[in-house]
Amino acid sequence: MPSIITKPKVDISEDLLAELETFVQTEGQVIVHCLLYSTVKTGTLVRIWPTTYLFDKDSPHRSELVTAENICYYPTWQQVAPGKVAHFTLIFSALPRACSSFDLVEVIPQLNGFNAPNIQRNDTDVYYVRL
Repeated sequence: MPSIITKPKVDISEDLLAELETFVQTEGQVIVHCLLYSTVKTGTLVRIWPTTYLFDKDSPHRSELVTAENICYYPTWQQVAPGKVAHFTLIFSALPRACSSFDLVEVIPQLNGFNAPNIQRNDTDVYYVRL
């Protein structure tokens, strides 16, 4: 009959543990709640492109759009009635811990993509932006 080891003794080098900690990154998300006011006379068409990112102002990092709520993805348009407000939420992959400010940019091959520059980082990574 094999013997059962309930708590094996494992010795791991302190140097190796310290090195491995540099690879650990806590998974997180950045949530951006958006408000888009339509024109009073004609209304507005709105959609989000999957090429929408958060660009860290202090590094080359960009956070990817993970999902969007209450807004259509390109190529479909969503109508916002005259004088009404579109409320939608964008969820992005995590920003680097050292990031203190970032830009929300919709990178698209046409004019008038969403752009919210210089958003100051907060402790919750939940933001409210008027576009």
